[in-house]
Amino acid sequence: MSNYNDVSETEKQEQYIEKCRAEVERISGELGRKLTCHVTTFGCQMNARDSEKLEGILEKAGYVIVDDENSDFTIFNTCTVRDNANQKVYGRLGLLSNYKKKNPGMKIALCGCMMQEEVVIEKIKKSYRYVDLMFGTHNIYKFPELLYNCLTSDSMIIDIWKESEKIVEELPVRRKYSFKSGINIMFGCNNFCSYCIVPYVRGRERSREPQDIIKEIKNLVNDGVVEVMLLGQNVNSYGKNLENPISFAELLTEIEKIEGLKRIRFMTPHPKDLSDDLIRVVKNSTKICHHIHLPMQSGSSEILYRMNRRYTKEQYLALVEKIRREIPDVSLTTDIIVGFPGETDKDVDDTIDVIKKADFDNAFTFIYSKRTGTPAAGWEQVLTEEEIKANFDRVLKTVQETSRKNVSKYEGSIMEVLVEEENENDPSMMTGRLANNTVVHFPAGKDLIGKLVNVSLDKCYGFYYIGHIV
Repeated sequence: MSNYNDVSETEKQEQYIEKCRAEVERISGELGRKLTCHVTTFGCQMNARDSEKLEGILEKAGYVIVDDENSDFTIFNTCTVRDNANQKVYGRLGLLSNYKKKNPGMKIALCGCMMQEEVVIEKIKKSYRYVDLMFGTHNIYKFPELLYNCLTSDSMIIDIWKESEKIVEELPVRRKYSFKSGINIMFGCNNFCSYCIVPYVRGRERSREPQDIIKEIKNLVNDGVVEVMLLGQNVNSYGKNLENPISFAELLTEIEKIEGLKRIRFMTPHPKDLSDDLIRVVKNSTKICHHIHLPMQSGSSEILYRMNRRYTKEQYLALVEKIRREIPDVSLTTDIIVGFPGETDKDVDDTIDVIKKADFDNAFTFIYSKRTGTPAAGWEQVLTEEEIKANFDRVLKTVQETSRKNVSKYEGSIMEVLVEEENENDPSMMTGRLANNTVVHFPAGKDLIGKLVNVSLDKCYGFYYIGHIV
């Protein structure tokens, strides 16, 4: 499968942005005020990056971006990893109906993973007829065209694709941060974990051409970006489906050569694909952060088999041992699911054993949520809800113990911090992150936002530090 950045498609969508701008100006003139818009993001960092594109297009089309969902154009960028994510969207849509009654010209749009489910589309059509526009994950680049059609039509517009080979990334983006940015390097997933809906809604793996990624990062660096986060459902699979295959390790090597770029992060690798080459590249790099997020999901080989993760407890621990041996100062974080169908107390004991042996710096821990449309959705539980909750508490307690111990080991040292924002609780303090992703608060002015500074880590408070610039 060949992938490309479709220049003619980019030009076509840019023309639609201009048409949208003219329409927005016309409506603004009739109302005697500027039109407002709002984007609500549910879900992962890839969705957050997509929302930056949506905001960039809306802003260029003449909208004023506001923090209030009660706007002239409100769009929900949806997530469908868990069923309760869908319920959140339905609840918020109910609120929007009240806004639309008071502002009949309001347009409501839905996009993202949730829109790739036929049952969702049917429910929206039946129960939420006031929604104006729905589109999915494969055609977000068509948003200018869809926006124009939405502005010039009174009927519901639905544009959902099952698959797409097109990758169009050169449209406006409104970045949340001026100094750091996510970069989509690939889309989709081929792994089909038994609990996960992503391959069904995001489609098969498609990688961007390396030269397009390099060009985008260079442009971002020229615009003041010092840190990038490379995004993909499984970045370790990057490049396999390109006409001229390239590995993720090779891509990182090329990105590191970009002058002016200070930090490189990536999210998310799959343990089964994490290569010795990747470990070597991270180890020898002066720019790639020594932080690897390595989703484990379970420490039980039996549960991992049922999850279709394609590694065992022993293989996962061997990989962790190799990473820690080669990169001694690495920060390892993970994802853990508790309460997967068929999981017993003994399986949870295995998970706790891995947490202790892997010595994670942090973990995102979840209670299993049945996801309609996945193989695991029809499987039976052997434990009660109370027993699952008790096991979750056991796992969380273990994670917190290892996290506190690992975070606190840097107390008293001086480390480089990227200053990110004003502290939300104290405007005299700034908040930043170490390369290992640990949060640090310290007295400083807003003029340092986006800068790398050396900070003394004076006191550890569990999961963050209070320090001062040196």
